[in-house]
Amino acid sequence: MLKQLCWLLFLVGLLGCYGGVEGLGMNWGTIATHKLPPKVVVQMLKDNGIKKVKLFDADQSILNALAGSGIEVMIAIQNDLLGSMGDYDVAKKWVEHNVTQYVAVGNEPFLKDYKDRFTNVTFPALQNVQNALNDAGIGNSTKATVPLNADIYESPSYNPVPSAGRFRSDISDVVSPIVKFLDKNNAPFTVNIYPFLSLYYGKGQFPIDFAFFDGVSSPLVDNNGVEYTNVFDANLDTLISALKAVGCGNLSIIVGEIGWPTDGEKNANVLLAQKFYNGFVRKLAKNIGTPLRPGYIEVYFFGLLDENAKSTLPGDFEPHWGIFRYDGQPKFQLDLSGQGQNKSLVAAKNVTYQPKQWCALNPNAPNTNLTKLEENVKYACSMADCTPLGYEKSCSGLDGNASASFAFNAYFQNQNQNPLACDFEGLAKVTTQNISQANCNFTIQIAPSSSPSPPPAPAPPADAPGGATGRSPPSANGPEGAKGHSSSSSPRTASMGSSPSAIAVLILLALVLL
Repeated sequence: MLKQLCWLLFLVGLLGCYGGVEGLGMNWGTIATHKLPPKVVVQMLKDNGIKKVKLFDADQSILNALAGSGIEVMIAIQNDLLGSMGDYDVAKKWVEHNVTQYVAVGNEPFLKDYKDRFTNVTFPALQNVQNALNDAGIGNSTKATVPLNADIYESPSYNPVPSAGRFRSDISDVVSPIVKFLDKNNAPFTVNIYPFLSLYYGKGQFPIDFAFFDGVSSPLVDNNGVEYTNVFDANLDTLISALKAVGCGNLSIIVGEIGWPTDGEKNANVLLAQKFYNGFVRKLAKNIGTPLRPGYIEVYFFGLLDENAKSTLPGDFEPHWGIFRYDGQPKFQLDLSGQGQNKSLVAAKNVTYQPKQWCALNPNAPNTNLTKLEENVKYACSMADCTPLGYEKSCSGLDGNASASFAFNAYFQNQNQNPLACDFEGLAKVTTQNISQANCNFTIQIAPSSSPSPPPAPAPPADAPGGATGRSPPSANGPEGAKGHSSSSSPRTASMGSSPSAIAVLILLALVLL
């Protein structure tokens, strides 16, 4: 239903009493093989004082769980539906059946990787939605917006400072009318900003301290003398300068996504994520804003939970954006009040797991050879999340045998511990001994009775198709390397796989060196 595919912000019930930073929300993604029950997640949100969420998957069970919770909710319209929303009758019908505060039309439709696929349909869709809201008599209280990636604006290479910010020359003719339309209707501009990706795509040229909020020894000095000590401020002020350049410098702004992953890349780890989030929350609590936009900022963290079925084409960090693990357990201490207290997040309650058993490499397996092992590991990793394996990742310390066991167990758990999914041509066996090591957790998945999961299945031959497909990595050119992030919703293609061939090679190398 179109109702389930549109961004919708609605108030449901009374506000909770637990206080966090004003205006702080969470992106609740659901690209996972095993999902927490919606009621469990909603209670976790309430326990942590989180009063706003954005949903990328319109699931009626989630909406039902949110009803009466006091949590403000956004639900997504997918980019593929922008064309249909260009029909005013479709937009009008949607408005007639929904009472909203914000409607977000599409998500990051102007990424370079889309190759202009949505360039000509986004603005008509936005116009029709807002005009339908106006015609319904609720346009003053209900606004349409388009979440955009930070790659739509930049500073020129000869003057790379925020005050020189302009919309990308190849897309300014498309963006400018949208901005002016938002301004005319008093609707917010929504942008996704990712300091982590500034660092990731900076390829060693981006100063790591500039991604955080503790100050830098060499700040970026603008032409107007303003000093910037972090990329978030520089990025947002580059956007504000671009808005000023088209005559809309006072347009309100929502940061729709911002976050830091905890695995899959050398700078994606728990310590740096904790540093980033705690520093950013302290900044938000002070309501200092940025040099060009002092004061309150409305922000949605990306994300709430890890999503083990996300495409890893942008990077192996993609499944690891959650501040909570897949099972609702907090990864690190975070004081959402911004007061600098040494507080832990409240974990999800009443989570039911599968039995305490794992799938491990069988050291006594007959007829074992490296080629056979490589093929089976490759298949397991094409169908499960093996991103913690590899150099400078959380499980990089595993030897070859343990790495193969990690891959087999990931597949076994995804298949709801079906015994046939722990065979791998006789190379693996089920064990009740916890084979986790040091900082590397061998996951036991959530019980399938509480989440929709793939049906149990044995591993087919290793040459069976199982490649990962999904969204392309963002090719953003934000200020000072302030790259954007197309997130799990742009496009929202859920596909398993984590560079299976590369991981299999690493495991084989480790085995050879044993």
